[in-house]
Amino acid sequence: MTYSKAVTWLFEQFPSYQLLGSVAYKPTLENTQKILAYIDDPHLHLKFVHVAGSNGKGSTCSMIASALTEAGHKVGLFTSPHIEDYTERIRVNGVPIPEESVIQFVEQLQNQNLDFAPSFFEMTFALALQHFEASNCDICVIETGLGGRLDATNVITPLLSLITNISLEHTAILGDTLEKIAFEKAGIIKSDVPIITAEENPVISDIFRTRANELSSRFAQIGHTLIIPTDFPLLGSYQHANYRLAFAALNELNDLGIQSTSNDLHEGLKNLHQNSGLKARLQIWKTDPLTILDVSHNPAGIVATLETIRELNRGELHVIYGTSSDKDISAIIQEFPLDSHLYLTEFTNPRSAKLRQLKEVVSHSGYRSVQFFDRAPQALLTAQNTAKQTDTILIIGSFFLVSDFF
Repeated sequence: MTYSKAVTWLFEQFPSYQLLGSVAYKPTLENTQKILAYIDDPHLHLKFVHVAGSNGKGSTCSMIASALTEAGHKVGLFTSPHIEDYTERIRVNGVPIPEESVIQFVEQLQNQNLDFAPSFFEMTFALALQHFEASNCDICVIETGLGGRLDATNVITPLLSLITNISLEHTAILGDTLEKIAFEKAGIIKSDVPIITAEENPVISDIFRTRANELSSRFAQIGHTLIIPTDFPLLGSYQHANYRLAFAALNELNDLGIQSTSNDLHEGLKNLHQNSGLKARLQIWKTDPLTILDVSHNPAGIVATLETIRELNRGELHVIYGTSSDKDISAIIQEFPLDSHLYLTEFTNPRSAKLRQLKEVVSHSGYRSVQFFDRAPQALLTAQNTAKQTDTILIIGSFFLVSDFF
C-alpha cells in the first residue's frame, strides 16, 4: 500500500467531517473507545493537556507544545484540520508522523475486520495516540475536534484542561446559544483535573466554574497583567489571550511535574513553526502587495482578524473569502468593510459554499466591488492584478480555502 492510497482510504472508507460536515459527526465516545481497545489503549499510558474552545485552540496548543519541546521534553501534538498534508495533524517535537506509520496503521485496521465503523477523525486520533506512545512522549497536547463533551478526544484524562473562549459555531451540533456551546465545551473538565480558561464573559465562565466545582477541579481564569513580549511572533491582539493561557498552562504543568521555564516559552515562540507547524494564523504569506493568510471561520474570529488588519492600516483591503456551506455566511459578510474589494470563491473541498449561495448573501450588500470565482487561485490572481503595491490582500474563511494555495 502507498501513502496516497492509505490516506484516500481513511477519507473514503468512513465518514469524514472534513469532507461531509455535520452528517459525519458521531455524538458518542463508544467508537473511539473501541478502536483504542484494538490498539491496546495507548491513552492509558500517556500524559495529556486537553484544549477546547471556539477560537485559538491551535495557537494555544502550538505555543505550549513548542515551549515544552524547547524544555527538552518529547512532545506529541494533535491538531486539526491539516492544510497541506494529512501528516500535519500528528507531530512529535514538530516532526510530522512518518508516512510509513500511516500506512502501517491503515493496514492494521484493514486486517482487524472491525465490526463497527469509526469515523475519519476517530481513526486519526487513535493513530496519533499510537504514534505518541511508540515515540515515548512525555506529554501530549491535544486539540479537540468539535465541541468537547462528545468529541472523540474526550476519552483521555489529562493532567490539565484548557478552554480558550466561546463564540457561536457549529450551532447545528453544539447548540444555538453561547450557554449551550459552553456546556459542550465544559465536557472536557474532569474530576480533580485543573481547568484554566481565557473566557471573559462571566455568564460563560460561571458555567465552567460550576462544572469544575461539581467535579472538585481547581478552576482558574487568566489575568491581564502578563506583559506580551516585544518580539511576539503572531499578528493580532486576540493572540495575546492565547499567549497568556499558554503561559498559565506551563506554570500549572510545572506544579504537575512537567517542567519548563519562561526562557523555554520565549524560545518556543521564536521556533513556533519549526516546533509545531503552526501556519495561516494572520500569517504574512507574501509582500508586494502584503498578502495575509488566516483560517478564522466564525464571526468572532473574523472580527478579531479584521481588527488587526485595521491596525496595519495599509492601503485598500482586498478580501478573498471562501467558506463551508454550513457557516453563517450572511453574519460574516457583514463584518467586511463596505469599501473593501470582495473576491468570493469556492474551494476544492466538497463542503465549500457554492457560488449561488455566495451570490445570494451579497445580492443587496452595498459593497463597492464584488467578484465571484469557482477557483481560489483565480481569485488570488485577480486580486493581485487589481491591488496596488500599497494595498493589503486578506485570504480568509476556512482551512480548506487556505489549503488550495499550497
